[in-house]
Amino acid sequence: MQGKVVVITGASRGIGAAAAREFSKAGAKLALLARSAGEIEALAAELGGDVLAIARDVGDFAQVEAAFAAVVAQFGALDVLVNNAGVVEPIARLAEADAAAFAACLQINVNGVFHGMRAALPQMRAQGAGTIINVSSGAAVNPLEGWGAYCSSKAAALMLTRVGHLEEAAHGIRVLGMSPGTVATEMQVKIRASGINPVSQLDPNVHIAPEWPAKTLVWMCSAAADGWLGRDVSLREDVVQRAVGLIK
Repeated sequence: MQGKVVVITGASRGIGAAAAREFSKAGAKLALLARSAGEIEALAAELGGDVLAIARDVGDFAQVEAAFAAVVAQFGALDVLVNNAGVVEPIARLAEADAAAFAACLQINVNGVFHGMRAALPQMRAQGAGTIINVSSGAAVNPLEGWGAYCSSKAAALMLTRVGHLEEAAHGIRVLGMSPGTVATEMQVKIRASGINPVSQLDPNVHIAPEWPAKTLVWMCSAAADGWLGRDVSLREDVVQRAVGLIK
């Protein structure tokens, strides 16, 4: 990753912030995108070196496109996009879910992923190379009570990964997803507070640290992950954990 240009959305906390630290340690140049300007600016200051902090809403394509143009203007390339920004709300059964909150979830979790891909692909095509990783979830393929918005949005994001691979592999662009399992982040606090479905009942000690998916994201940028192109890498699988070096 030395000298590679990496854009991470949702970089202000959780998996996104942990990924920023891992890619920085690997020598990458970073662009951190999130709505929380103060948090990504503080993270950029912590990391030092070639790091841009760009406050943007991934649900707005014009903002995303402008951010990516700024990245290319600053660094001259765009090698990796980690589409990490996502929300779990609304946690509500379909009969009671707020329609506006449902739409807002899809705007971030689906349109936000598309916006990142759409903004990155022309530059990656011009380079003849690039990697796009969409952060997915087991919810993409498993229905869960109260998670109608989240499950639907992650299923759509998985299909964007599959279509992206189908369309872009011939252009030298790698598109794949990562399903991290349950991670000790702020999202899990909200899930536990909801009391809906078995995930909310999990002992907090079973959640993995954000550093695990962060290290996996760096590994996924290598040819070692080519067997997963067009689909999700699942951190629930021992074979993945061993390949990344998380377990022996």
